[in-house]
Amino acid sequence: MTGLIGYIGVVLGLVSSFALVIVGFNGLRYSDRLPTSALRRAVYGLAAGSAISFIALEVALLSDDFSIAYIANRSATVTPFLFKIASAWGALEGSIVLWGLVLAGFTLWVFLSIARRGKPDPLGVGALAVMGVVSVFFFGLMATVATPFSPCIDPATVGCLETGSIPWAAGVASLEGWGPNPLLQNHFLVAVHPPTLYIGYVGLTVPFAFAISALILGTTGSAWLRRTRHWTLIAWMFLTIGIVVGGIWSYEVLGWGGFWAWDPVENASFMPWLIATAFLHSSIIQERRGMLQSWNFSLIITAFALTILGTFLTRSGVINSVHSFAESPVGPLLLWFLMFVLITSFGLFAARSPHIGSPKRLDSLMSREGIFLGNNLLLSLFAFVVLAGTLYPMVVEAVTGDRVSVGRPFFDRLALPIVFVLLIAMGVGPITPMRVAGAKILWERLRTPIRIALGVTAATVLLGYRGAWLLLTVLVASFVIAAILRHLVVLARKAATKQDSSTASAALRLMRKDSRYWGGQIAHIGVALLALGIGFSANLTVDDVLSLSLGETASVAGYEITYVERVVRQEPGRVIDGATLRIERNGSVSTLEPRIISFPQQTNPIATPSVAMGIRGDLYTTLNSLDANSASIRVLWFPFIWLVWVGSLLTAFAALWSLLVPKPARRAVLPPDVSVGVGADHVE
Repeated sequence: MTGLIGYIGVVLGLVSSFALVIVGFNGLRYSDRLPTSALRRAVYGLAAGSAISFIALEVALLSDDFSIAYIANRSATVTPFLFKIASAWGALEGSIVLWGLVLAGFTLWVFLSIARRGKPDPLGVGALAVMGVVSVFFFGLMATVATPFSPCIDPATVGCLETGSIPWAAGVASLEGWGPNPLLQNHFLVAVHPPTLYIGYVGLTVPFAFAISALILGTTGSAWLRRTRHWTLIAWMFLTIGIVVGGIWSYEVLGWGGFWAWDPVENASFMPWLIATAFLHSSIIQERRGMLQSWNFSLIITAFALTILGTFLTRSGVINSVHSFAESPVGPLLLWFLMFVLITSFGLFAARSPHIGSPKRLDSLMSREGIFLGNNLLLSLFAFVVLAGTLYPMVVEAVTGDRVSVGRPFFDRLALPIVFVLLIAMGVGPITPMRVAGAKILWERLRTPIRIALGVTAATVLLGYRGAWLLLTVLVASFVIAAILRHLVVLARKAATKQDSSTASAALRLMRKDSRYWGGQIAHIGVALLALGIGFSANLTVDDVLSLSLGETASVAGYEITYVERVVRQEPGRVIDGATLRIERNGSVSTLEPRIISFPQQTNPIATPSVAMGIRGDLYTTLNSLDANSASIRVLWFPFIWLVWVGSLLTAFAALWSLLVPKPARRAVLPPDVSVGVGADHVE
């Protein structure tokens, strides 16, 4: 019964999606009225259908309904509650249901924003129609080749051997389920990483839909950008959080000692992030200067297309990755949908291109607009490099049948120069005047940050840190931070003098006055801290393998590590086989317990690291092997790796600042010869 209810929800969502497409595109013809009632029925039907299907899937998981094949093969009675919940998106079919739920949520949000306007809104109605097209595809997948509600018609003692093709037919329950993939029931972040990533992915549908609606209507100007700014920021923020949480999950679960491996599916989430970041920057230029209109259309179409490509890479089975699902018929359909998106979107863009070109041109490459454009080109080049390295092995195999690989050296070699130039642009661009930047003004604003950066780099050398790449990272990252902070302090001091307030309160008022600009600067500081964390951890890592007998001690990176005892214990749904390690450094003593974990019904145990985190860095331990009297332990020392997490999360927080921080109350009007506004060129 649960499976039938879930499938009814899918069908309701699919029918409502079709209705939304029809009503939406018909609504484009009427500029004098808003088809609110018809749109409401379609959108509410879509939201209800997606909610019913998702809730039914969760109920089936929590009630161990093994008559549904998805439940029998993806959950078990001993699976802990949190991981049962997460099993709803832990495999192909369930992840599409979550995708549909998030898409329906954004569609409902867009409709409510349109309804509140209370006036004819062809741009918004067209956007809803485009979102309806996307919904038709994903709910069509759920109704046909990717339904999680198919019955089990040939159960085994554990799991389901054969799945029925008729979702409303009665199923036969197995005695027990297989349970989730071991890697998906070993850390609570599995309940956080996919949903946040999906919100980021699906959220980019909104600006894409408004852009396509503007192209259909032949609308020029920045109206669609202003309408979608908060949705774009929300999508970018969640995409950032999803990538960061995925890195933390990889670091704490997979046991290889890293957080980013240029895995194809990691790349699949990184590429739309890069293009969305470029879009956020160039949209500012269009809104303030009326430039880069065609470029912005191209960027948002590309960003959305890359989310579909990422979905294809994850769900097609064409790659081998810890993130990917088994091969399925969903892959070719996603590829066809990607081709449909590219052909129709860029075809419409080409047809409208004579009408959407920006009449204004750059006054000078040495201006904020010029540096932002250079920033955009670099971000796009970065995305192209990642795309080429990700797809090249697949293309070669498809054409020649040969298996090749593109590894970390390729990405690092090409990405590092781009990253350093981008960091420099982050420091220079936001403090450069609009239109034309004179050399004298630029030098006045840059000389102090350059001196600070050189001083910080010299101090790094004096502290004993060496290595050209590390010192270059310290130089550039400290320059970015110093340039931003110096700019804020100078403006705050001038404002404080005029307002008779403290510099700190004036700085906060400035940051609130233009939260969008300063949100960007917070993000830039976050990226600089991230670069510092990567620079230190990548260049100064200590990696060793210890073979220790019981009671034996060895030294790594200044730590005394003693193998104290073997620990074996039973926990709900799993068996722990670990080693207790005594860690001592400078009189401080702590305990770590790297483990090998086995799950019922799963044949392959997994190694789980244990990490001692501190200000100076992380001591990372993982088991290679373990027996009654000895253990083989891999030990890594990552200095200052916490900067990676702090910088990444600060970058995501910047979007929240831009979205939520209110402007301060108006104070006394300043004399006309004083300028402290951030949106304009600053007087220093």
